[in-house]
Amino acid sequence: MNDRAGRRRARRLAIGTAVVLALAGMNGPWLYRFGTQKYHQYQINRPEYKAENGKWEVVQFPEEYRQNTIHAALLRTGKVLLVAGSGNDQDNFDAKRFDTRVWDPVKGTIKKVDTPKDLFCTGHTQLANGNLLIAGGTKRYEKLKGDVTKAGGLMIVHNENPDRPVTLPAGTRFTGKEGGRTFVSKDPVVVERATKVFDKKTGKFLRNDPGLGRIYVEAQKSGRKYETGTQDNYRIQGLTGTDARNTYGIAQKLALDKKDFQGIRDAFEFDPVAEKYIKVDPMKEARWYPTLTTLSDGKILSVSGLDDIGQLVPGKNEVFDPRTRKWTYLPKVRQFPTYPALFLMQNGKVFYSGSNAGYGPDNVGRVPGVWDVADNEFTKVPGLSDPGEMETSGTVLLPPAQDEKFMVIGGGGVGESARSSDRTRIVDLKADSPRFVDGPTLEKGTRYPQASILPDDSVLVSGGSEDYRGRGDSNILQARLYHPDTNTFESMADPLVGRNYHSGSLLLPDGRVMFFGSDSLYGDKANTKPGVFEQRIEIYTPPYLYRDSRPSLSGGPQTIARGASGTFTSPQASVIKKVRLIRPSASTHVTDVDQRSIELKFTVSGDKVKVTVPENKNLVQSGWYMLFVDDDQGTPSEAQWVRVP
Repeated sequence: MNDRAGRRRARRLAIGTAVVLALAGMNGPWLYRFGTQKYHQYQINRPEYKAENGKWEVVQFPEEYRQNTIHAALLRTGKVLLVAGSGNDQDNFDAKRFDTRVWDPVKGTIKKVDTPKDLFCTGHTQLANGNLLIAGGTKRYEKLKGDVTKAGGLMIVHNENPDRPVTLPAGTRFTGKEGGRTFVSKDPVVVERATKVFDKKTGKFLRNDPGLGRIYVEAQKSGRKYETGTQDNYRIQGLTGTDARNTYGIAQKLALDKKDFQGIRDAFEFDPVAEKYIKVDPMKEARWYPTLTTLSDGKILSVSGLDDIGQLVPGKNEVFDPRTRKWTYLPKVRQFPTYPALFLMQNGKVFYSGSNAGYGPDNVGRVPGVWDVADNEFTKVPGLSDPGEMETSGTVLLPPAQDEKFMVIGGGGVGESARSSDRTRIVDLKADSPRFVDGPTLEKGTRYPQASILPDDSVLVSGGSEDYRGRGDSNILQARLYHPDTNTFESMADPLVGRNYHSGSLLLPDGRVMFFGSDSLYGDKANTKPGVFEQRIEIYTPPYLYRDSRPSLSGGPQTIARGASGTFTSPQASVIKKVRLIRPSASTHVTDVDQRSIELKFTVSGDKVKVTVPENKNLVQSGWYMLFVDDDQGTPSEAQWVRVP
């Protein structure tokens, strides 16, 4: 424990003891009454307490502006984009009520934004031009087994004609050769032409490998008698001639089983100045629960997700070129579970921490490692504790980013498991042989922990639940500051609102931290009452903002190139000890691969602070950043927005 943290804890103990002794002198009944909510409010609002523990405050929007916020991103205007889409509400989805808000946390203003598609469970990342790229979302809500009335599932359509593709419209009928049951497609599908295969040595023609198309089909009528139990070949009605001879369907069991969510291909940029969505080229694959990560060349990698028939995208990853606004496939496949935590490293490779949000086989793509995207090589990183409890864990690039140390926090078992981990695991990717080692433990096993990097190099870890989606009233109302320099946690004030599934956090330009969302499965300890989505925002003000003064920063350029310098003015320049460049967050489902805090070298002359941006383009990706300076007490300035071209 560092000296600063030790002094804080000693002061907290002394203050708390004095208050208890004073109250103990009063009569017992009064102490009991005062010792409940009123005493708690008295305690957390004392200046001394806030200076040691920080302060939580709840923000409740006017009723007409409330929504089930699933995604949040800090915009370069200092406002926050709050995206709900249908907000995990089937009624909203059916009525095509899709919501987005833009909130100004300083002025308190909030604005509704037209939302073109259901961006519930989309992917997003910050772009170099200051826009937010958003890709994927919801085409269909899941149906639980008891709610499915028509047998259905995946139909693989084969085209053995090497001369041309076949297009099948929505409503195409497939009739089984063995069972005679007919199923109807829900969407159109293009089945590519077959590929001619030749012997590499002799050049002799060997065969045609059929082109394949994947489509979701449903029985024409409701009832269990329309289920199929085994694989069958299907004749496609409406085809004639060559198409009829060369095109057919094959499906496994088509049943009344649970049907998973289906994704969409749609992609948009959100313009923070115009405050509107701009449609761009759709992805090649439909994706629900994807991760978007910036690569070394500035293109955006889109990975994983459930596709337009509710199947996990089979390792077909793709990249978005911000210049052309077009998507292209990567040449080779690699499969991950949904919302994998993928971070660009300083050598241009991508680190996968093992954190994810769920869907996918429990034995495919879950091992952490370093991925060379260019040649598709993957090097495993060993040493991970609780490796079977990585779903709903959080991962954060510890500050400063130059150290390239990552922390993996908590997590739970695969699926709806009640298991949760109290571990933190740290890996130094600059080591000769990177290996996870355990960091300080959490007080409780924690799913859905939120982690936000602060400008003083600490990391705020808060919220989560011990059980899946807060079952059994298991939300964790605790907050801790992690200090990378001492590898210790320090207790802070407890949050007022529980946060589990569909929650997130992000650092604001004034140094506070915003928390949003939470989607408890049940609303009581007995798991009998349905949960209610948490629509309130909560703001945490760290202890550093309750000190007597804070440094200020003004002037200076709005754009600083990598390797270049910029000079700012600060009356407190002589006591500046740190300068940090922090990338704004884009957070959802315990996944925030954007946030990083970069150490800047600086010099001081009078009231001038000259800062220099590192040259490495993988460390400092192009885009907009918050520039903070910290004084000798660890108190940060308000941020200045700086663009790195």
